[in-house]
Amino acid sequence: MAKNIQTEIEKLKNLIVYLGTAVQENLQKSVKALWEKNPELAWQVIATDKGEIDRLEISVEEECLRLLALHQPVAGDLRFIVTVLKIDNDLERIGDLAAKIADKVILLHDLDPVKFTSDAMLIPEMFNAMFAKTIWMFQNTMEAFINEDIDLAYKVCLEDDEVDRDKAAIRTEMEEIIMHDPAQQVYLAKLISVARSMERIADHCTNICEDIIYMAQGKIVRHHITR
Repeated sequence: MAKNIQTEIEKLKNLIVYLGTAVQENLQKSVKALWEKNPELAWQVIATDKGEIDRLEISVEEECLRLLALHQPVAGDLRFIVTVLKIDNDLERIGDLAAKIADKVILLHDLDPVKFTSDAMLIPEMFNAMFAKTIWMFQNTMEAFINEDIDLAYKVCLEDDEVDRDKAAIRTEMEEIIMHDPAQQVYLAKLISVARSMERIADHCTNICEDIIYMAQGKIVRHHITR
């Protein structure tokens, strides 16, 4: 690897890590906004997604394309840049999903501000485990990328099934409550949407970890990881 491209690839790595950090902070804020029933924090999440995160995503893409055109990299350098391009897209989608969760907080507040902020409208405890697992997946996805830790990338991929099961259990419970109390439908349907967004975030983490394995080993493991 030529010295000049080494330096530029290190800068690219720092840029994608910076984007990942911004996305992680926004994801955690979206979950906090839901638990605290805080529409002001939810608006902050949406503003950050449309501002800083979208700008960073474009910067990463432009830098990847510039390096491809300028250096015409091969082998490991090429795999790294292609992987960063794909990770960039997944991180942007995770940012969008965090904003979507924040949007549900705002919608619930707008439906009935008094009821939403009261203790009568509780977020079911079963969401806790799903949130914790999904955030764990994201944190360790970025750790796996930074350290090129293949074992950790595989562990993250295997956790995805746990998040899928949590989402299915939440959906089943919410639908049962709606059957017995149709008045809860609007509120609970939005919580189901939150669970769906968290499931999709876990899916994107899995995508990134599969790309990390490809980056490090030149091995495409999509559809072949033992669950």
